[in-house]
Amino acid sequence: MASPTPKALGYHFPAEWHPHRATWLSWPHKEASWPGKIETVYRPYSLFIKEVSAGEQVCINVADDAMQALATSHLMDAGVDLATITFYHHPTDDAWCRDHGPAFLLHPDNAEARKLVVDWGYNAWGGKYPPYEQDDVIPTLVAKALNLPVVHPGIVMEGGSVDFNGNGTILTTTACLLNKNRNPQLTQPQIEAYLCDYYGASQILWLGDGIVGDDTDGHIDDITRFVNEDTVVTVVETNRADENYTILQDNLQLLQQMRLADGRPLNIVELPMPTPVEYEGQRLPASYANFYIANAAVVVPTYRDDVNDQKALDILSACFPDRKVVGIDSTDVIWGLGSWHCLSQQEPL
Repeated sequence: MASPTPKALGYHFPAEWHPHRATWLSWPHKEASWPGKIETVYRPYSLFIKEVSAGEQVCINVADDAMQALATSHLMDAGVDLATITFYHHPTDDAWCRDHGPAFLLHPDNAEARKLVVDWGYNAWGGKYPPYEQDDVIPTLVAKALNLPVVHPGIVMEGGSVDFNGNGTILTTTACLLNKNRNPQLTQPQIEAYLCDYYGASQILWLGDGIVGDDTDGHIDDITRFVNEDTVVTVVETNRADENYTILQDNLQLLQQMRLADGRPLNIVELPMPTPVEYEGQRLPASYANFYIANAAVVVPTYRDDVNDQKALDILSACFPDRKVVGIDSTDVIWGLGSWHCLSQQEPL
């Protein structure tokens, strides 16, 4: 007889603005993810940690003592309070903790087992970047370290492919979740059932394609994010000649037609896209939607764009009146094809 699902047991995945106990990260070390410039990543990454650690613990997966020492040195250089940092010797293949890290669910009434970890399968975005075996076991290692129960749905799912309003609604994309390089054996209704059962959700809303340059096949966290229960921010491109223009207009139209489970339409706030960011002739997936909501701040990637960086920060400041909104230059970080949200995973309080 199958075990009851997290949803059946009363668990749910809270919204990112729910108070955090900690943020989980995996220290960047794979040079192939930032070919020729991994050293340029550590300063902005450490500044990101400084902002997050002002309001919560930061837990960092490292391979060994040597990597911990390297990380400590960079964090000290950035002025991070090391009392807010906890290292775990959990070797990883890469740094993208949003996708390989644990999904923490909460139970509102079960004081003895308030939290559990869902360990989805992970295959590096459809087998694109082997090896990924160490990343695939990170959620279970974290659950063991925290003495939390862990469940294994048995299908591939990445944290960056889903966004949550904290009241039963998940936003995702067909481009990613229906891609045959993830779960080719499953239909769309079957994938929806897994999402509902293992995230404790009741409704799945589907957008279409992701932005140009996104090697994840269209993660939602580069295009549209909940900022409260019924409001999303979504990136739009104003240049009709840009490759992202039609993609993002199509998604905007889908959002305008969507209704929450109680029939309410979404409040839609438009975010600009930055001027295209390219490196060595490659269009990178630079987007202001890849912000991370921490206890003390909302940390937004910026791209040395004199006009749009500030526009995005002002729009997000209006969306989060209770938090400081901070921009950190992500121009070097995005060469790895992700930014602050892709690198982090929250653990709720």
